Amino acid sequence: MEMKKMRRAMPIGVDDFSELITKNYCFVDKTRFIQEILEGHSKVTLITRPRRFGKTLNLSMLRYFFSIENGAKNRELFAGLDIERAGEKYMAQQGSRPVVFLSLKDVQARDFAGLLEKMAELMGQIYGREGYLQDSDALSPQEKKYFAAVLDEACTPGKLQSALATLVKNLKKHHGQNPVLLLDEYDAPIICAWERGYYDECIDFMRGFLSEALKTNEALDFAVLTGVTRVSKESIFSGLNNLRVCSVLSERYSDIFGFTQEEADRLLTMCGLEARSADLKKWYDGYLFGSTEIYNPWSVISFIDNDCKFQPYWLNTSGNSILKALLARIDARKEADLLGLLQGKTLSAPVRENIIYADLHSDRGAIYMMLLTAGYLKAVKTWKDDRHKDWASLQIPNLEISCAYEDEILENIVPHQGQIVLMDMMEAMTGGRGEDFAKYLAELLRDFVSFHDSSHNPESFYHGLLLGLSVWLEGRYRVVSNRESGYGRFDIAFFPVKENLPGIILELKTVKEEAEMEAAAQGALAQIEEKDYPAELSRQGVRSVWKYGIAFCGKKMWLAQG
Repeated sequence: MEMKKMRRAMPIGVDDFSELITKNYCFVDKTRFIQEILEGHSKVTLITRPRRFGKTLNLSMLRYFFSIENGAKNRELFAGLDIERAGEKYMAQQGSRPVVFLSLKDVQARDFAGLLEKMAELMGQIYGREGYLQDSDALSPQEKKYFAAVLDEACTPGKLQSALATLVKNLKKHHGQNPVLLLDEYDAPIICAWERGYYDECIDFMRGFLSEALKTNEALDFAVLTGVTRVSKESIFSGLNNLRVCSVLSERYSDIFGFTQEEADRLLTMCGLEARSADLKKWYDGYLFGSTEIYNPWSVISFIDNDCKFQPYWLNTSGNSILKALLARIDARKEADLLGLLQGKTLSAPVRENIIYADLHSDRGAIYMMLLTAGYLKAVKTWKDDRHKDWASLQIPNLEISCAYEDEILENIVPHQGQIVLMDMMEAMTGGRGEDFAKYLAELLRDFVSFHDSSHNPESFYHGLLLGLSVWLEGRYRVVSNRESGYGRFDIAFFPVKENLPGIILELKTVKEEAEMEAAAQGALAQIEEKDYPAELSRQGVRSVWKYGIAFCGKKMWLAQG
């Protein structure tokens, strides 16, 4: 694989293949995707990848390659690229088919009526591109009347459902060649509908819209769909037996969306940025599509375009609506799991790639599958259990995604108005001001912790709560939990990253009666001394250690300092 010669500009926000080539942007050659499609595609292929991983650009590339329209001119776009070097047997397919290309990325509305308006507007635009069909002798007067109604955004919802399938059939009649259908971000309206409360209505509409175009449409040559999630086949792809799904766990097309290690290295070399390779890897690498290691392409080109400043570029492009919606209603157990991920741990979840949105808040595995497909987790290992059920070990991919979890989990634990209290509390803890630490912690428990949460599996809840609050110390401390040190296992320890900072040990207890809190806190402090929990800190050269024993009872606490 070769890259084009270094350009003067990075293609920030450029998702049209012709613009990418003709305006001399720096880019990574992914035209081998065309070769792979030609060598073996299904009737319908669905490829799921996180947002901003090149889905729209790659479908645009397929459009310019296959489209009959301006075929000779478009051939010039592929001069010197991988697909041309692959041989004439592939290039002979260039400019050979009518193509329908549409994106549902912007079909998002507050309610179902708004969704129908957006769909009518979009299909009117798509029909407008093929306006010559109104004069085609191949179409009957009735077909032309229907065409005009869609063009004028004047058809009923029922007829609107048939608009995509009908356009494919009309193109076949006019050209005598089965069209290719390229549908980008097919699930964007569905995700929006789930977030805004009209999911069932949206699914009913989209089922008809897609089924007519994909399942019973003999005029179709083949279709490629992209999206973030694989919506349950039963809810939207029912009866579609010719569907091949290529998810983030699939090997097929695993290196097409995003940058491989080789591609990232070449890009840095062309920009003279080889010295930044290790940091780039920590921030933006870490995804695994199938078994292929992948960099986030949006973040990499944004990093280069912004004078090599490391920051969460991908996270700032959409407001993380999926992550926000999922975290808004998680329980204490899931919160503890996610906080463990922030500490570098893995969690195991059953693999069910068909997203059933109704299960997202009741099924422990469903939320993690959504986070995996949306790009907030990666699968480091998959396996089958004794019942032949699929499982995956999940981790946070990189530093950029850790930033998202820190922000959103922190906001979920302590709303914005409580974060000043949190900042004061953590400063008191690291400064050895035990009375102030206790005062602020008591205030947070009183104002921002649900009694129901604290009564359900209390030991895990309080442990997870303090781990979550510790993200405030990112860059100053490395937080470790449940590790052996001395003659036992401490609950939470803060290892200073910078010199001259004190170490911190927290030992936590829960009791059933408030009267028991003081003795339990003193017992926790004594346990720190008796088990010599600071031993590991001392071994790493930490000279002073603050020790805190904390007892909890519901929304109350007692702190003992040593």
